[in-house]
Amino acid sequence: MRDTLRLIFALALPVAVGFLAGRVTAPAVASWYPELARPAFTPPAWVFAPVWTALYLAMGVAAWLVWRRGLGTPGVAVALAVFLVQLALNGLWSLLFFGMRSPLAGLADIALLWIAVIACTALFFARSRWAGLLMVPYAAWVSFAAALNASIWYLNRPGAG
Repeated sequence: MRDTLRLIFALALPVAVGFLAGRVTAPAVASWYPELARPAFTPPAWVFAPVWTALYLAMGVAAWLVWRRGLGTPGVAVALAVFLVQLALNGLWSLLFFGMRSPLAGLADIALLWIAVIACTALFFARSRWAGLLMVPYAAWVSFAAALNASIWYLNRPGAG
């Protein structure tokens, strides 16, 4: 029973962050974002929700796989702390990029997020191969999102175009 409750919590936490990020993102996607110059590799808008949903669920399972090893197990508490840091940076990105409508602030955040995701993935791999593997698509997506964010900032910076 305890393991099931841990799984539910581990899934609910990133999904909740994603839900809150979506609430911040939606108004800007409808009004501000379409007006931005975007690179040719920008995915269609409909891609983001299912991709992020799958990634949040995979992150939750990955965290659960590490957590179930026990907080007293060497490295588990640190790995989960880094997981929480990257999750906070993930949520903060939506607030900065879409909420504040600042691609530059989003870019600063996503650089830190990328470092945290890579660190978390490595720490998860050291605790559970499956947890690490579940984080790889997220690391890849954040890498892509960072390139997209940087391109949007560059195309819309003051004095551009």
